[in-house]
Amino acid sequence: MVVVVLTGLVACTYQEAPPVPEPPATAVASPAGNTGKPDLKGPTVNDSFGNADFYTTVDGDTLAGVAASFGLSSAKLAQFNGIQAGAEPAAGTKLRLIPAPGPITGAMGTVTEDANGIPTSYRIVDEDTLDGISYRFGVSGEQLAEANKVPYVYERGNTWFIRSGHLIQLQKNPVDSRSGAGSTVTNSFAQAAFYTTVDGDTFDSLGYQFRSTTEQLLMYNPSLSAGTPIPAGTKIRLIPGDLPIKGATGSFTVDADGIPLTYTTAAGDTERQVAFRFGVVDLRSANRPLTGGAGSWYDLIDLPTGTLAPRQTISLALDKPINR
Repeated sequence: MVVVVLTGLVACTYQEAPPVPEPPATAVASPAGNTGKPDLKGPTVNDSFGNADFYTTVDGDTLAGVAASFGLSSAKLAQFNGIQAGAEPAAGTKLRLIPAPGPITGAMGTVTEDANGIPTSYRIVDEDTLDGISYRFGVSGEQLAEANKVPYVYERGNTWFIRSGHLIQLQKNPVDSRSGAGSTVTNSFAQAAFYTTVDGDTFDSLGYQFRSTTEQLLMYNPSLSAGTPIPAGTKIRLIPGDLPIKGATGSFTVDADGIPLTYTTAAGDTERQVAFRFGVVDLRSANRPLTGGAGSWYDLIDLPTGTLAPRQTISLALDKPINR
């Protein structure tokens, strides 16, 4: 039996995302996620998510009008472009709709841009914050999660996604318009467990859709190869499932669709790793005691780490709970 340790993934996958924090005062009128209004006639340069990063003025455009169309204040737009207060841009002026190049509070690291000036990747440094990064590059937290093929990017204490030295992606690669139209099989927690591909599906398109890196997809589906197109009609596993991982090395049963139903614990198993292996959002909710309120009936031998007692058969299905 091969046991794989999935480092860097456990803290952010298949646990409920904590509430997104309120943006700081400096992020008021943030350009993140802004696509602009259709009343402007000049050309716009958009990023891979459709966010407007640049706008080129035409006759009749004013700083105030452009700013309002993109959800910015005139002062903020002037600041982004080094324009003096009261000055009006001439026709043909390419205006930045995101902060001017260079470090800002909460996003002091270095960035890579494409030929159009669109930020593409960023190296995180000490004291960076998710709000600072989102604001500097005009992308939302949800878009950052998609670009990096993770379920979400916010967690208390900035211990996983926002860590010094981590290179993050700010954009997603182009994908075939035919991709993503295949059939998905979900478990009782509404988590995708399998996907059957169609023409146009690639590791990137699957990664963006299901927030799974190419490395993960290859581990979960050893018959696939990164250098080979994925044939249409291929059933892709989106959870470790058959792949034992550290902290979840026991055996399990499945239903007719291959969805995990029950799991028998092994020594060293933990609640979090079992949940991650099988795409379970809340393991305890499928194993409620017959009496009492919250909690679960199964035994833990170490409560702080969530280490489970071995040789227990527990439910992995919300619609087929085990109650004792």
